[in-house]
Amino acid sequence: MLTFIGIGLYDELDISLKGLKAIQDADYVFAEFYTSVLVGTTVEKLQDAYGISITVLSREDVELHPDFLLYAKDNNIVFLTGGDSMVSTTHVDLRLRAKRMDIDTCVIHGSSISTAVCGLSGLQNYRFGKSATVPFPYTRREKRIVSKTPVDTIVQNTANNLHTLIFLDIDREMGYMSVNEAASLLIEMDSSLASRLGVGIARAGSAKPLVHADTLEGLIAYDFGEPLHILIIPADLHFIEAEALVEFAGAHPDILDGI
Repeated sequence: MLTFIGIGLYDELDISLKGLKAIQDADYVFAEFYTSVLVGTTVEKLQDAYGISITVLSREDVELHPDFLLYAKDNNIVFLTGGDSMVSTTHVDLRLRAKRMDIDTCVIHGSSISTAVCGLSGLQNYRFGKSATVPFPYTRREKRIVSKTPVDTIVQNTANNLHTLIFLDIDREMGYMSVNEAASLLIEMDSSLASRLGVGIARAGSAKPLVHADTLEGLIAYDFGEPLHILIIPADLHFIEAEALVEFAGAHPDILDGI
């Protein structure tokens, strides 16, 4: 048996009671923290809180050589992820692999950033279109490459009057991308975005998350503090969304009037 468990957004306390029981009943517990990172905790704290030992898997262990699935043939194993357990395509692929191996699977969901941003900002969840990721620039043949995919997604969503959720890159060497860096890169790709409204969110799931709305140009200078960060590019606002951004995200009414 293979049970996928999403353990939430920020720290070891985010897990559901159902998820905790499944962990404590498991023979082996595996985890990956490259698709999502719980910055408010450590593997050691997770092990202490859950009373178990956790084997952390690399990207290669999960995507290329998921040999750990063999344990599920004759044992009850658990696979932990940050956020919700089935948001990442990687985890859906693992579940399909398990099915092809005649391994029974179960999913225990956790809180997801995809819904948390709506609760924190007041933007309505059914008005979000396709999401995108702003990756760190890289160099190829001495030329700096900046992906234009996020801008294309924003343009497409805007045409359909839909908000865009922008995930920010996590890199082993570069670290965690900030809202400030993402806003700067988006403007670099398309200068017309400088005056677009953006909503930056930091440390969702923590006791003191930070939410701030301004133009993308204005967000560059704002101090969002420690990671993780995420960015929203709203479309046209419903009057309740506009009021929520003023009250919950410190948006200046004049900025909203000009958008």
